[in-house]
Amino acid sequence: MTTLLVIAKEPRPGRVKTRLTPPFTPEQAATLAAASLADTLRAVAETPAARRVLVLDGLPGPWLPPGFDVVPQCSGGLDARLADAFARCSGPALLIGMDTPQVTPDLLTVDFADCDAYFGPAEDGGFWALGLARPEPALLRGVPMSSPVTGAVQRERLVAAGLRVRDLPLLRDVDTAADAHAVAALAPHGAFAARLADCTAGR
Repeated sequence: MTTLLVIAKEPRPGRVKTRLTPPFTPEQAATLAAASLADTLRAVAETPAARRVLVLDGLPGPWLPPGFDVVPQCSGGLDARLADAFARCSGPALLIGMDTPQVTPDLLTVDFADCDAYFGPAEDGGFWALGLARPEPALLRGVPMSSPVTGAVQRERLVAAGLRVRDLPLLRDVDTAADAHAVAALAPHGAFAARLADCTAGR
C-alpha cells in the first residue's frame, strides 16, 4: 500500500496564509490555515494507506488526528523539503500539501499498478499532489517552487526520467481570499468552509 505524506506548516499567525491578509487578520488567516489542515488530514485519515506521515514545520496542535507519524521538515527551500519527505519512504508514496481542503479520499486513493507517478496540477501553475512508485528525491531538487511554471517543470522532470505519469484532477489551492471562497463552495460542509463563514461574519 501507499504511504501518504502531508507537508505543512504549524498554523501560527504571521507564518501561514499571509496572502489572505488583508482582508483577513493574521489571526483569522491562521485559523483558516488550521481548518484547511484539519480537513486535509481528515481526508488522509480516511484513505487506505500503509502509513500516514505529517512532515511538519513547527509543532502539532489539536487539528492533528490519531494515526499519523509526525516528522520535522528539513532546512532549505521547498524543493529540498519535498525531496527529503520522499527520501524517508521506501515504497510507493503520495505527497500533498495543506492548501486543498476540498481533497477527498477518492482523490487520494491511487494505484501504481500501471504507472510510475501521479501528478496533481494546481490552478496557479503549481501542483497539489505528487506520487512516486519508487521515491527518488533527485526528481524534486532544483525545481523552481512558487512559480507559474512549477507544475510544468516538475511534470517534465517525471517524463524526462522515463516515468509513466498519470494525471490527477486540477485543483485550486487556497492562497487568496478569492481562492478561499471558491474552495469553500466546493466543500461546504468542511471545517474550512465553517471557519471562513465565521471570519467573514466577524470582519
